[in-house]
Amino acid sequence: MKIAILSCGPNSYSTRRLKEAALSRGHDVKVLNTLRFAIDLDKGRPDLYYRGKPLSSYDVVIPRIGASITYFGTAIVRQFEQMGVFCVNGSAGISDSRDKLRSLQILSRHDIGIPATEYVNHRADVMPAIERVGGAPVIIKLIEGTQGVGVILADSNNVAAAIIETLHSTRHNVLIQKFVAESRGKDLRAFVVGDRVVGAMRRVAQGAEFRSNVHRGGRTERVALEPAYEEAAVRAAQIMNLQVAGVDMLESSTGPQIMEVNSSPGLEGIEGATELDIAGSIIDYAQEHVRFPELDIRQRLTVSRGYGVSELHIPEGSAFVGKSIENSGLRDKDIVVLSLHRGNTVIPNPRVARELQGGDRLVCFGKRDSMRDLIPDRKRRIRKGSLKKLSTDVPSHSAES
Repeated sequence: MKIAILSCGPNSYSTRRLKEAALSRGHDVKVLNTLRFAIDLDKGRPDLYYRGKPLSSYDVVIPRIGASITYFGTAIVRQFEQMGVFCVNGSAGISDSRDKLRSLQILSRHDIGIPATEYVNHRADVMPAIERVGGAPVIIKLIEGTQGVGVILADSNNVAAAIIETLHSTRHNVLIQKFVAESRGKDLRAFVVGDRVVGAMRRVAQGAEFRSNVHRGGRTERVALEPAYEEAAVRAAQIMNLQVAGVDMLESSTGPQIMEVNSSPGLEGIEGATELDIAGSIIDYAQEHVRFPELDIRQRLTVSRGYGVSELHIPEGSAFVGKSIENSGLRDKDIVVLSLHRGNTVIPNPRVARELQGGDRLVCFGKRDSMRDLIPDRKRRIRKGSLKKLSTDVPSHSAES
């Protein structure tokens, strides 16, 4: 198998370990400087040049895209995808995860723990946003920050507001985030490869420092994750469409809180803490999946006029409840069930004899018109705090009524 590692740091620990792991397994591996590519576009012939010459063929690409070259780096990964080369992490997942706000927006649609977070632009909205996340102390984060840079702990509402207004005045975008007191000075990093956690560590801040990042001097220790944390890490990586990810979590009183999903996680800290061959796990995953790469369904379906992928919800009391997939009539409507989601359990390619239950969610491929008829109208979302207001707005039944 011929592997390309995209990296601007050939001597960095992570790049060296990936190369060593690939060579030890008998693969042909090259480290290619991401910035030395040129994209060649022509009808039906997407191609790449490297250092001015046509690129030879590769079976696998392992992207190590730094934050400073995200746009160009993801463009190169996207070109490899158009050429049919298996990329361990895709361009969309890298782009989405690199933006802290965008990644939290994506995660917030799902039943997965994240710290209460606000993003505002106007000065008048700053203090209400601080109060909505629970008030001081609060965490203030630069959206563009990495390795703990641009993360500030504010101990009072007024100090937080002053910091945010100062950062806004210098045209910085910031997030306002709830401070999880029980996890102060420590967090978890789970290293996800494919559909499992291959290693995990706890990072602990030293001295008065509240940031636990290794680059800020944090101490690392191997940890065995509880099932809820392991499941949350894998789900977060899958939601972000990443096959290799470092998922950072806080340990809160209500369970795991996802802080960030990193698409180019460093190997030095996790391998040092766990003494595991994490680089080897990545190479093994690539080897296993190179013959069956993930497809971008959205692009493939552009030629299937009238067909698409949708999620169907089975509410309690639905006519589908108690029926098997086979007897549900979906196939007669030209709808195929790709996966069944029941609570936190995902059942891929479910058997036709499986009985449907209220609350199930079905990811289906089929005729859009048929699926549209089965999707109920969206209910108006009830905002936080609205229930209390509704109860006070309901008039009492007095004697006069």
